[in-house]
Amino acid sequence: MNTTLVSLNLITRDMGASIERLESRADIQREVDYYNETIGTIKTPEQLVGDTRLFNFAMKAHGLEDMAYAKAFMLKVLKEGRDADDAFANTLADPRYRDFADTFDFARHGETATIFTKAQQGVIDKYLVQTLETEAGETDQGVRLALYFQRKAPQISSYFDILADPALSQVVRTALSIPQETAAIDIDKQAAMMADRLPLSDLKDPEKLDELVERFANLWQVQNGGTQGGIPPGSPAQLLMPASPMGISADLMLQIAQLRR
Repeated sequence: MNTTLVSLNLITRDMGASIERLESRADIQREVDYYNETIGTIKTPEQLVGDTRLFNFAMKAHGLEDMAYAKAFMLKVLKEGRDADDAFANTLADPRYRDFADTFDFARHGETATIFTKAQQGVIDKYLVQTLETEAGETDQGVRLALYFQRKAPQISSYFDILADPALSQVVRTALSIPQETAAIDIDKQAAMMADRLPLSDLKDPEKLDELVERFANLWQVQNGGTQGGIPPGSPAQLLMPASPMGISADLMLQIAQLRR
């Protein structure tokens, strides 16, 4: 059985080949083909949300697979777009909704929203990466966390970006040997603690980023007793797992319930 680091390196040493192997599978190719053939025919938010197969593909591509049931909620995200400061997606803390609204910008482009590359091949590329990460996590959640961190690291601009994402913060705390219990203390103190140990510039330096991820993988292996898939209930690693309501705030659940009425 491979260690977390070995399993991670097997995927990342040639990410392009890993994606190609995934895309060549019949089950994946069917979904990709359906999306590719259908998305250009979608002219309205209602049509996108109304095609369950297409909608689920798009949601998974944006890491929102666990929210595919909240169609009224996502319809509001799509209809209001992102241009207005008070647009629904802009009021939500989770950046995935803003990304979704940007990809399918019906508010700005109307019926032509789905003709752009970002709504076509861009979504397919995201879907393949999400699927790769998800399947890696089925045998070792440490690998999934590491892949996710590598993908998100270039977008991190503050320590609060890390702290706002349970998976990112789990990786950083593990790699820096910061006790997980510190998640309960004042957020400014948490940010200062990370700042003392990790310059944000390291996340933009490929060599230093690799060193950080390698340290995480090795410590993850030690802390989890060499097990591959066993993650305690409630762990931030579980927040990356599909079809899980964990990590959805009470306020967000209330908004979803209100939109269903």
